[in-house]
Amino acid sequence: MNRVDLIAHVEEISALRYSPSGLPVVECRLIHESEIEEAGIVRKVYLNLKSKAVGILAEKLIRQPLHTPFLFKGFLASGTNSKSVIFHIHSYQTVS
Repeated sequence: MNRVDLIAHVEEISALRYSPSGLPVVECRLIHESEIEEAGIVRKVYLNLKSKAVGILAEKLIRQPLHTPFLFKGFLASGTNSKSVIFHIHSYQTVS
């Protein structure tokens, strides 16, 4: 199973563009920072993740303020050059 739940904020977002099939697409960078225990020690975690949203979700995400934390849900896939990973966002919601 390839499913990712991540609390992060949008650091930067591209202009809305359209795929060859006419679907709206935005690409963005998500930033996640947290602390987690690993092998008995607390570790600081920082993640800068290339991401994208398609369809109505792209149109909604582009209107959200930057630096606001959200819970993003989606999956990971190889980028076009297969040397990078892209997080494909399926949904997001505000974090309280």
